[in-house]
Amino acid sequence: MYKKFLIIIALPFLIIACSKSSNTANCTPSNPTIVAPAAEVTALEAYLAGKGLLGSVTRHPNNFYYRIDTDGSGITANTCSNVRVSYEGKLTNDNTFTSAEELNNPQTYTLNQLIPGWQLGLQLIKKGGKIKLYLPPSLGYGSNTAGTIPANSILIFEISLVDVTN
Repeated sequence: MYKKFLIIIALPFLIIACSKSSNTANCTPSNPTIVAPAAEVTALEAYLAGKGLLGSVTRHPNNFYYRIDTDGSGITANTCSNVRVSYEGKLTNDNTFTSAEELNNPQTYTLNQLIPGWQLGLQLIKKGGKIKLYLPPSLGYGSNTAGTIPANSILIFEISLVDVTN
């Protein structure tokens, strides 16, 4: 009981501390170093091949795949940037688990607070750009269940980078 009480009391302070540390003025850009393991890459490539997409996407050094639909122009985000995005997230069974329309389109986030695949992928386009990310579990939510997203899921995101503030 006492531990639960401490967690409930401490949680708001942790959130405030994290949000202050993500302030772009106090942030040092650093990219996630996670590289998806071979088994996840194999599963992702099997999915892409089955959909006839393997030849039309690019493999990132961290072992996710992407397709840039629009490069955009102007500012490129870094992990300390505030990004305003419109997006849709799907599972490999084509079930949509989230979209910006459900979340009052578009949304603003500090990039370093998002999943590693977004942190890396959004830096590949500029303001006004559009990208499709195919993320292995390690660059998404890993072995954790997140809402309606099962643990160890491959995630597919279509993201429009509406604005960037560095």
